[in-house]
Amino acid sequence: MDEQLQRLPQLAQQKQKENKAYFAKLRKRPPKDLDSRMQELHRETFERTDCLQCANCCKTTGPLFTRADIERIARHLRMKPGRFIENYLQLDEEQDHVLQEVPCTFLGPDNYCSIYEVRPKACREFPHTDRKKFHQISRLTLKNIAICPAAYEIVEAMKQRVKA
Repeated sequence: MDEQLQRLPQLAQQKQKENKAYFAKLRKRPPKDLDSRMQELHRETFERTDCLQCANCCKTTGPLFTRADIERIARHLRMKPGRFIENYLQLDEEQDHVLQEVPCTFLGPDNYCSIYEVRPKACREFPHTDRKKFHQISRLTLKNIAICPAAYEIVEAMKQRVKA
């Protein structure tokens, strides 16, 4: 897995031009059944993917924390939302709450998340490959394939099965 993760950014970069062109076509004329086909690809891929073997998303990026995320996680940790923000979060350039540091503070050495049951919405939905109106998040998907081996695999399968 480590070797695959080391190669992933380079593989994503090599496919960047091809993927950008594919997604540009897809945005112009998305198939009517795109979302259901993406959900199927997502389900198939994650049936054979063990995120605990990887956790690269948690090691290399930080999620955006919504107000609801902050309140839910703070309650779980038995602290006030303000204290949670002070201890763990910062505002990014777009004034969104994000982690102060990566890897994620809540990621254990065994790749388990200590707040998994109450994790942020962005974490629950990552890598967003089963999202409705999938064609609208191509920029995010292009970033995620450099981070998540499953997202990379889904996009490669998508290019074979879903003609743009």
